[in-house]
Amino acid sequence: MFSRSTSYTLHRAICLSRTTSPCFRRTTHTQLKRQNSLPAAYYRGGTSRAIIIQAKDLPQDRESWGPIFLGCIGSPDPYGRQLDGLGGGVSSLSKVCVVGKSERSDADVDYTFVSLGIKNTDVDYSSNCGNMSAAIGPYSIDSGLVASPNVDKDMKTIVRVHNTNTGKIIHQIFPVVEGEAATNGDFAIDGVAGTGTRVELKFLDPAGSRTGKLFPTGEKSEVIDGARVTCVDAGNPCCFVPAAELGVSGCLSPQEIDADKVLLGRLEEIRRKAGVKMGLAETEDSVPGSVPKIGIVSKPHDSQPNTVVVRAMSVGQPHKAIPVTVALAVAAAVNSHGTTVAECRVGGFPLSSEMTTEYMSQLIFIDEMW
Repeated sequence: MFSRSTSYTLHRAICLSRTTSPCFRRTTHTQLKRQNSLPAAYYRGGTSRAIIIQAKDLPQDRESWGPIFLGCIGSPDPYGRQLDGLGGGVSSLSKVCVVGKSERSDADVDYTFVSLGIKNTDVDYSSNCGNMSAAIGPYSIDSGLVASPNVDKDMKTIVRVHNTNTGKIIHQIFPVVEGEAATNGDFAIDGVAGTGTRVELKFLDPAGSRTGKLFPTGEKSEVIDGARVTCVDAGNPCCFVPAAELGVSGCLSPQEIDADKVLLGRLEEIRRKAGVKMGLAETEDSVPGSVPKIGIVSKPHDSQPNTVVVRAMSVGQPHKAIPVTVALAVAAAVNSHGTTVAECRVGGFPLSSEMTTEYMSQLIFIDEMW
């Protein structure tokens, strides 16, 4: 899996403060106090962006992390803009990553991903973000968490990352220049303007990230809430439903999906029922917002070989760029005969270990080795 990560480090501590314009004339009885601050960095990974904080700079009590993260990102914001923080009003920009040195023999750093609500106070640790995973290796070099990295003849190093959300190991390969992760280059990814260096991600044994099984329900396809779907767990638990089962085009734009409240409700009903069947929660109401991911799959109109068209949802919003972990799940399901994803692959089953996931104008290329 290939992605590009560009770093934007904040040289000042992020201050958790609120400034109210005098024009509001708002009466308050809040006692004035000093600002709170902590060291942090602001990085882009793939098509996502997040605040990165080192575990050593956070309280030992994990229960107290939530208010800190929400303050940094600017949630809850009833207007959905997160103007009071560093979020961007969409799920792909409402994220925090916690990083620290690992005590594991097979990892250099531990990385915990946190998805944060925009209009609410949700703090969700239940999934990993594949896009932000691409920033963890470069950040670990830049911040000194990984000191004196071994660099090969191509100026590349490997950082071994343990994702605590899934318990999985990710190897990240990227160039280093004078002790810092290189950010300039000629590699481009769809959905991001400009070019930069390439970060190669190798997800080791991604199957069963939360459930311990590639197909958690024991079925490669089944009917859930009247629609035939495939539930698969690779990278993150996902549920894939063919566009035809929903009576919609597989090429809907995120804006068109967001405007169709009936479709949104239908997808959420299927997602929650799938979450219970996959063992992620005991009741539909307790299914996490971030997993399982749900995606609409279909065949490409141009009959491009080894290509599947996907439209993915993330925390109730249509994703504007495919989540990397969803692409991993697509790759796992597409080479398993009998899945709804395999049926959408042009050319039949299977043709190659390499496949392309088409998402709007974005193409993501996956080379799978099982």
